Amino acid sequence: MPEKIKFGTDGWRAVIGQEFNLKNVAVVAQAIADYLLLNTQYSILNTQVAVGYDNRRLSPESARVISQVLAANRIKVLLSDRPLPTPAVSHAVRIHHCVAGVMVTASHNPARFNGIKIKDARGSSVEKTVTNQVEQLIFKHKPNKISLQKAQQKRLLKISNLVADYLKLLKSYLDIPRLKKGKLKVLVDAMYGTANSYIAEILKHSACRVTTIHKKRDCSFGGIKPEPIEDCLKEAAGLIKRKGFDLGLATDGDADRIAALDERGRFVNPQQVIALLLLYLVGSRKLKGAVVKTISGTGLLDKIAKKYKLKVYETPVGFKHIADLMQKKDILIGGEEGGGIGFKDYLPERDGMLGGLLLMEMMIAENKSLSQLLDQTHEEFGSYFYLRKDLKCLPTEKEKIRTRLIRMHRLKKFLGTAIARVKDYDGLKFCLADESWILFRLSGTEPVLRIYAEAGKLTRTRKLIAEGVRWVRS
Repeated sequence: MPEKIKFGTDGWRAVIGQEFNLKNVAVVAQAIADYLLLNTQYSILNTQVAVGYDNRRLSPESARVISQVLAANRIKVLLSDRPLPTPAVSHAVRIHHCVAGVMVTASHNPARFNGIKIKDARGSSVEKTVTNQVEQLIFKHKPNKISLQKAQQKRLLKISNLVADYLKLLKSYLDIPRLKKGKLKVLVDAMYGTANSYIAEILKHSACRVTTIHKKRDCSFGGIKPEPIEDCLKEAAGLIKRKGFDLGLATDGDADRIAALDERGRFVNPQQVIALLLLYLVGSRKLKGAVVKTISGTGLLDKIAKKYKLKVYETPVGFKHIADLMQKKDILIGGEEGGGIGFKDYLPERDGMLGGLLLMEMMIAENKSLSQLLDQTHEEFGSYFYLRKDLKCLPTEKEKIRTRLIRMHRLKKFLGTAIARVKDYDGLKFCLADESWILFRLSGTEPVLRIYAEAGKLTRTRKLIAEGVRWVRS
């Protein structure tokens, strides 16, 4: 049914073998083709789309189906010859002057999911207005399809290595001479995603020693979801402790998110990574510009920005909102809760590998361990303890939860502290008088309710999360 194909925060995602199947993939591809052909700014003679895919089940097959449908609609296709990071597709769109990009991925979602992301001509995630139009075109026309061989014969399809140019882009943004001098021993957990062993490849001529785990394709992701959060990185943490690594880096399923582990195997959450990278860019790299965070972002960024007199923008969850600002304003760094970070003078897109490599740069430049850098940050700006709790939420339960959150608007206090401000433009966020906060938000990509909280003490943050769970379940 048409109502089953809906685009969320970042693309369409569905369960493999149920809503996500090759028949529906073809339907979505036809809707994308119809959208492109209906927009008069696109000339049929110059309409080209870059198509990529990740390591999930049905991803290569889906990319081929999408290519067949687009080519049948006389839209030229540049198809990746291998699984690749999402930012590589964004880069391909830009350098090959494509009108759009299509990436088959469910990003950090569990293995049972797959999906489709659409990129615009800038390489950024498309606006909701675009996905709304694509949704309206779904099932309007029966999908056309031609074989890949026929598409190649008609010069409507080219299968190409889209990774090589992307790696050149990465290197051009990095301080390679500095990285070459570093002697860091680094563990990279690719989480069976498309980061593969590319970080090791970039650093192969440096003094850094890089060990990559989980770099081969495994459609089950080793039994855990490919999301760089603490619960999914226990194996990496153990290896760091046992084998004496200086740093651990982890990227998600399509390599656009980053998290880190310090030399003791302790999890460094993405919010801390964003804060450290902001300090590095304004400090060592002497760059300027505004900061963008989402409603679920840490207050630490505000403190740092205040010191350096940088403007801070806040957006709804979803990197497309950050990317849009990055193309309209002078933005130095934009980051979201899950570890998606964008950088000035780069792609208007998240890049997990770039974030990790810049973190290495910072450690080398400062000649400090990751834990020392964090301690230094906390000494200057205060402690910020950030946690997230995911509660499973069936589609039939969503309306009940929305009703409960609406009723919670009446609260004057939360966990005994006065509510100083309420934000409800994306979920429900209580900003408390003691500068702690809690956010309730239904995910746009998974059947879960996320509860976020931050406070100056870990015990306080845990109490906020526990109280949030109590309110939801009461």
